[in-house]
Amino acid sequence: MGSFVESGDRRIGTKALRHNAAQAATGLEALGVGEGDVIAIMMRNDLAYFEALLGAGLVGAYAVSINWHFKTEEVGFILRDSDAKVLVIHADLFRSCQSSIPEGTTTIVVGTPPEIAGAYKISDSDCPPPEGVLEWETWRAGFEPWDKRSRPARGNITYTSGTTGKPKGVRREALPPEAQKEAGALTELWFGNRPGMKTIVNGPLYHSVVNTYSRATLRSDGSMVLLPRFDPEELLQSIERHKITHLHLVPTMFVRLLRLPESVRQKYDLSSLEYVIHGAAPCPVEVKRQMIEWWGPIIYEYYGATEFGMATRCDSHEWLDRPGTTGQAWPGRIVEIHDDSGNKLPPGEVGEVYVSLGILADFTYHNQDQQRREIERSGLVTAGDMGYLDEDGYLFLTDRKRDMIISGGVNIYPAEVESVICDFPKVADCAVFGIPNEEFGESVAAVVQLVPGGAATDAELQEFLRDRIAGYKIPRRVDFCEALPRDDAGKIRKRDIRAPYWRDATRNI
Repeated sequence: MGSFVESGDRRIGTKALRHNAAQAATGLEALGVGEGDVIAIMMRNDLAYFEALLGAGLVGAYAVSINWHFKTEEVGFILRDSDAKVLVIHADLFRSCQSSIPEGTTTIVVGTPPEIAGAYKISDSDCPPPEGVLEWETWRAGFEPWDKRSRPARGNITYTSGTTGKPKGVRREALPPEAQKEAGALTELWFGNRPGMKTIVNGPLYHSVVNTYSRATLRSDGSMVLLPRFDPEELLQSIERHKITHLHLVPTMFVRLLRLPESVRQKYDLSSLEYVIHGAAPCPVEVKRQMIEWWGPIIYEYYGATEFGMATRCDSHEWLDRPGTTGQAWPGRIVEIHDDSGNKLPPGEVGEVYVSLGILADFTYHNQDQQRREIERSGLVTAGDMGYLDEDGYLFLTDRKRDMIISGGVNIYPAEVESVICDFPKVADCAVFGIPNEEFGESVAAVVQLVPGGAATDAELQEFLRDRIAGYKIPRRVDFCEALPRDDAGKIRKRDIRAPYWRDATRNI
């Protein structure tokens, strides 16, 4: 059998998968979806996810992958902001966010498969047969495969948590066919892909790099095994069972793998592994070193962002020579360090990291063009990371200029959480920031100033937030204060608030 995608007991060849996607493309066009339009996908890792994703690409539409942890209000905002014409959603998720779907958005429900229901303890009562909405397989099968000329693929609009309290969507322009082909080939090279490769997708497909990695695997005629969620021993079992050759992981997964007992770690045959790449968050030096000792010099690291893609990369030997580096600029990319005045800094000096887009198409923030202009200098853009280059051009990250929290490889913007906390009637103001967490790198904390005479507990506040924002954004630690420290302009001195939580923490980046 050729390349395939597998999930639980289901397996589909990539040729059949593309046939299904072509049927979906015809169906999407019949629903009025055309070039530059948007469909939204809110699903866990499933075969139908790729059918919807590839189908949107054929008609030249954008796909918005919605984080399935999101609550009703968060889902509604993205659907409205993106102007999604169609929402493809798992049955159990549909029930919880049905009220947030804008009028005029066509909903197509995908049955929640057994492997996902089992992994997340979803009962049949959580996903009853929907009334008045389309069912994916029945709907898709009613169309002939798309037989028109493929339109320029737009890819995804990826929503990142918002610096101003609302998520913002990164929307990239379509590239001409030849440039698309070149960009795709570079991405496949970046991930070390080859025809016949086998990989496991155990990160969420709504995450931009996991999504990119999966699409690159399909282009490379590789095979994928979808896991509904990450479990360290299950990953090792799957590597041995399927003779996995390639992986994309995040540092939190490394930490969990290393916590397995030595007897479990040595129980499985991992000799099929050829190429393991990681990124999305800083990796502690000792964690990385132990992984190389265990799996050998097959581990690669990158630095990138949704806005500018992957910018630097290093192999195990380069990293061992320069522990902590994320590598040199990828061919065709420029990486510079700037000070606050926009001056380019020499090697060894810390400043803000700026990166060129290279062959990638330009982008904007959907409905927020001004924020896009604010992050650019001389044709380079920044994700707000601080770092330096050594004499040989190897990048080392040191901090983040902006407030973003990275917890388990997921970006969380404090402004978004703060805006919801301040909706709590007893709260006068608050500051949200990241604090050290051994497993996830960072976790969310909040210092809250209550209204005069107000009284509240951290449990009470967390319960208020639970229905309004995704669980991973809710502060794990809440401290109360009489007054938040402010500067002369009245702005909260968040750095001063955050400092004591990090003072005794050692963070090897």
